[in-house]
Amino acid sequence: MSKIITVIYGSSTGNTEHAAQLIAGKLGGRAVNIRNASAADFQADLLILGTSTWGCGELQDDWMNGVALLNSADLSGRKVALFGLGDAVGFGDTYLNAMGELAEKVVTRGAEIVGRWPSEGYMHSLSTAEEGGYFTGLALDGDNEPGETSDRIDRWCEQLRREAAL
Repeated sequence: MSKIITVIYGSSTGNTEHAAQLIAGKLGGRAVNIRNASAADFQADLLILGTSTWGCGELQDDWMNGVALLNSADLSGRKVALFGLGDAVGFGDTYLNAMGELAEKVVTRGAEIVGRWPSEGYMHSLSTAEEGGYFTGLALDGDNEPGETSDRIDRWCEQLRREAAL
């Protein structure tokens, strides 16, 4: 039986949407913008949430309304992976804080986070999405490291296949 994989994302400039589409394609899942998501979309075997970080560490605008939907989701026992986009140089002290906020929320909803990503080599100085040398999910920086995105997504999807038994 194939597993249901849903990538829910918020995107202002199209970069997060592009990453979500790549991830969904590589894992055989579907990508849903949080603006169009329903409660049923959160009931996947592997739920992947993606956001960019804006301003001084805030969630992407569409997630501001989508948080209510996330807060009502029963994620008990579900595997959830996260990915975030940000500017590690220009906003190095709030890099991927929005992904950290989503991680906090899914843990309080009972989820098991999979897909933690090593933070070594990133140019940031601080992040609420980082603990013990790992980000809570895949870290992408299209502003400073656009050439790394495709390879990072490929490696992360392989990691998710193992960790989520896909």
